[in-house]
Amino acid sequence: MLARWLPDQLCPWLAGLLILAAAVSNVFYLAQGGPLDLAPDEAHYWDWSRHLDWSYYSKGPLVAWLIRGSCELAGAWSERATGSLAFAVRLPAVVCGSLLLVSLYLLTVQVLGRPRLALALVAGGLTLPVVAAGSSLMTIDSPYTCCWGWALVFAHRAVSGKSEWAWEATGLAVGLGILAKYTMVLFPASLALFLLSSRPHRRLLVSAGFGSMLGISLLCCVPILIWNAQHGWVTFLHLFRLAGLAPAAEPAGQPDGGIHWTGPAYYLGGQAAVLLGYWFLVWLAAMVAYRPWRQADPGLRFLWWLSAPVFLLFAGFSFKTGGGEPNWPVTAYLSGGVLGASWLARQLESPSRPYRLATGLALAAALAAGLALTLAIHHSQAVHPLLEVVAGPPSAERPYPVRRLDPTCRLRGWRHLAARIDELREQVRARGEEAVLAGVGWSLPGEIGVYCAGHPQAYSVGLLQGDRHSQYDLWANPIDRPDLFLGRTFVIVGPITRQVEEGFERVEPFRKVIYEEAGRPLAGWTLHVCHGFRGFRHVPEAPGH
Repeated sequence: MLARWLPDQLCPWLAGLLILAAAVSNVFYLAQGGPLDLAPDEAHYWDWSRHLDWSYYSKGPLVAWLIRGSCELAGAWSERATGSLAFAVRLPAVVCGSLLLVSLYLLTVQVLGRPRLALALVAGGLTLPVVAAGSSLMTIDSPYTCCWGWALVFAHRAVSGKSEWAWEATGLAVGLGILAKYTMVLFPASLALFLLSSRPHRRLLVSAGFGSMLGISLLCCVPILIWNAQHGWVTFLHLFRLAGLAPAAEPAGQPDGGIHWTGPAYYLGGQAAVLLGYWFLVWLAAMVAYRPWRQADPGLRFLWWLSAPVFLLFAGFSFKTGGGEPNWPVTAYLSGGVLGASWLARQLESPSRPYRLATGLALAAALAAGLALTLAIHHSQAVHPLLEVVAGPPSAERPYPVRRLDPTCRLRGWRHLAARIDELREQVRARGEEAVLAGVGWSLPGEIGVYCAGHPQAYSVGLLQGDRHSQYDLWANPIDRPDLFLGRTFVIVGPITRQVEEGFERVEPFRKVIYEEAGRPLAGWTLHVCHGFRGFRHVPEAPGH
């Protein structure tokens, strides 16, 4: 029973208050400068935002544009009030997460005509860790899922004939989504499958509205196409390799091109973990219950076709990718989540009282577990003592045992590392030099640049050590342009190989940096001071050449 005493007219106001309260809570949390530093992806995109361009090596430009705009507006306050740029970098995620929830509310009302269920969906979504992460971490998934959510709203209005401008709005939402993440192209493909499968809607495939949607979407892709034409189409090569459809050019971080028979198992396990098991089962049940060949309601079939194909596509790719990343099919659970809410509401309205009770108890447990996990992720230091008991004490083989159980450790210690790097920079500066900063992989330069004093540009020597290609290989760097750095002193973060050492006249013994909280080691790095850069031998070919 979904609170039948609650007037429908009150639901949008309550949903708005919930979304606003969640946004204010996220802003307050970020403004405290909390324990979670920028994730490597976030810092990487921040570095992109310092070099505004039409596109970038692995992604479109939207995430960099949003971060740059936010830093221009709030960057100075963020550094003054919190000591770093993290607040400004993450502020767009709060906006995107809020807009996503608004879109899901509207979609539920449009398709199902049930404001109370839409309110329940918003309230339930706020307990999911994946929703909380998308509303506070500025990765490409924040604007991507937001654009997909609004594309669902506009596309449903378009196919229902409710708005003359809805096709163009859908095209704009799709186009912006592609600028965030290229898998947004799956939206018009899934929409086309829905139209093709529905006899009353099939004619829309050749309508002016559908054509205008595609045209606007393609127009938004022009910046990406121009940039790639100028850089040897490196993004397309990267995507083919990532999907296992082309031989890997990099020895690390890429699929090997073979068949991974266990890939689907890892894929399903990852999806179940992202949705806390329970919600994945609800989604699966809804996919079965509302399968389109047994469903007459066009709205429900619309939701199904905008969900299942995305999930199934990545399931197929899991044979090549070994399972892929858990966030790849995340948009399948937007329209799928609305279907899941409808299916769950039907179970709660079952004539069997014991079944309703069991369903309600399971739902309450899932909501409580999700809320508890969401709070734990935001304040995971509170559960570190418990994780320490499970993980055991540090050892030579496992120097950071808690890190194995707490994924937020990837977001800890970067300010501490930057402070140690700044100390070395001062020592080098005392000798009349300015140190060049570098990392041994693509994930380090952004963290170095965002947290070190003055935000210096850092570089990557990862290609010499088996790391994959990245945007750093397309900018002027010590590997491709050694003439710009000859004779300089470098501070390099991470273990370096003999090939890197041979690029310098002298390398000091490495320094170890350990980050601890309450006496528990959570992260560690090695720092190398390398004098007299003379260039690297056997330089790998840069992407796009």
